[in-house]
Order: sequence, then structure tokens, then C-alpha cells
Amino acid sequence: MSVTFDPERNEIDSLLEFAGGLEGKRVFEIGAGDGRLTWRYAANAGEVVGIDPDPDRIARAHKDIPKDLRGRVAMHVTTLEEFQSDGQAPLFDVALMSWAL
Repeated sequence: MSVTFDPERNEIDSLLEFAGGLEGKRVFEIGAGDGRLTWRYAANAGEVVGIDPDPDRIARAHKDIPKDLRGRVAMHVTTLEEFQSDGQAPLFDVALMSWAL
């Protein structure tokens, strides 16, 4: 039996409303894991950078990335404290953290 998360779209609709929409925005997702949430909002964003310290979850995200999101979503194995983007301070329009503590 497969499990369906948020079939009524409450989580994703609330997230998009709270963020004021994501069209064309650079999104930084902390605790992106296997892309559970990422794949649901990324088509609305300009670019997404997701991080998670668990290499197995990021490997799964790389394996499962939808074809239409390749090149627009980057997933990295790292912690928030260790994250660096091309040696410069990253600039994002929105930071998301769902189910990550």
C-alpha cells in the first residue's frame, strides 16, 4: 500500500501562500531530505538549492528528481553551518524548513 502525503494540498498551498508565491524566486530548502516537499513546489520557483546532512536522503533525491526540474534544483549533502555556495555568501529570496529540526 502506498502512502500519499497531503492529498488535499494543504501543506503546499499554505507554503506557497506564506511565501507569497515562488515564481522566479531563489529558494533555499533546509532539511530537503529526499525531495518529498521539493518536488511539489520547485516547478513554481526559479531555482532551488536544497541541503540535508543525510547522504542517503540526498542520494535518493538525486535519483528521483523529475526530468523537468533538472538544472533548476541542486541538492547538497551538508549542514546549514557548513553550507557555502561557490565560496560566496548565498543570496536567496526564500528559505524553507519543513519537518526539519
